[in-house]
Amino acid sequence: MPPLLLPSSAAAFKTRSAPNIVLSTKVDPWLTQTLKRINRIKRPLNSVPQHFRCLTETLSSPSAIWTLCSLMLPKAPESELRKDDNPLVEALFNYQMLTIRAYIVHVDMVSQNEVAFKLTPESIESLVEYHKEIHSVDTAAATWNWSEKEVQLKKLQEDFVQAANRFVYRTNAMALEGLEEDGAGELLCGRSEEVRSAIMGLFLPLLPPPTRVVDVVRPTPLLPSSTGAENWWQPTMSHLQQTSMDPWRILPSSPNTTSSTDSTSSMWASMGMNEMQLPSPSSSFSESYTTECDSPPQFYSAPMTTAAYSSSMCMAPIPQLPLPSMLLQQQCSTSMGFGGFDWGRYQDLSMSFAM
Repeated sequence: MPPLLLPSSAAAFKTRSAPNIVLSTKVDPWLTQTLKRINRIKRPLNSVPQHFRCLTETLSSPSAIWTLCSLMLPKAPESELRKDDNPLVEALFNYQMLTIRAYIVHVDMVSQNEVAFKLTPESIESLVEYHKEIHSVDTAAATWNWSEKEVQLKKLQEDFVQAANRFVYRTNAMALEGLEEDGAGELLCGRSEEVRSAIMGLFLPLLPPPTRVVDVVRPTPLLPSSTGAENWWQPTMSHLQQTSMDPWRILPSSPNTTSSTDSTSSMWASMGMNEMQLPSPSSSFSESYTTECDSPPQFYSAPMTTAAYSSSMCMAPIPQLPLPSMLLQQQCSTSMGFGGFDWGRYQDLSMSFAM
């Protein structure tokens, strides 16, 4: 896409001069008809130079001022507007019509096929006055106060003055169809709405500074592997040393439970063989008896009760009780007896263990 070049007269704060016109080698018929319509004196338009001369003289005339659009703007700030129940009365007393006018600074019918308009000094002055007296007051009242509010408001006004002087409206070259006598004209085909939207876009609001976001410093969570959290999961060595005590210093958990191995030994020593009542073993120990001596001696452990299990953490373990076969000599004969126990009663003993 070629660069969009404009003449120096289109720059900001530049005075008006003759427009820059570029025509093609063949003039469009609609341009020829338009020039014939607006010329009071009939002049020949048979060549491109004739069209160029006629168009330049027409658009360079002081009266060649185009009406781009009209704006309905309030006459005073919002706080000073008249309030009335009749909307027609409010419109008559509170609003004014501002006509935006411009002149042509550039016509290009070769590369861009466009025409460029620049605002007249009178239109620029009217827009700047409205921005300073009304728009700036309303936008300042709509924002909260801060230390640099007046500085920002003044800068906003200066930026609008620059934007209004730089404003150039560019549209299709077919807009020249609205050309009238003495070079004046009016935009057709809804182009006025484009100009109105572009000019109202120059009125920017006063933006307050953004609020400062304060960073909240949050403490770093302690991980289980850190040194500060080790005491959460396992006790220290000093605590273990305090809790570990001698078994003889701990009171028995039940009055019926003995806490010394001497009393247990004396109890079994004073009991005779005939007075001993052994509990029935479980089915895993009820094996058939054999007189062969191939296997080593077997021992039977008495089942541990709940009270004994609870107190086993605090007292010495109870010695295991020997099986009846250990009370006898390891003989393979059935005629040996010990302590009044006769192997002839083997059947009675085996029946009691089997049950």
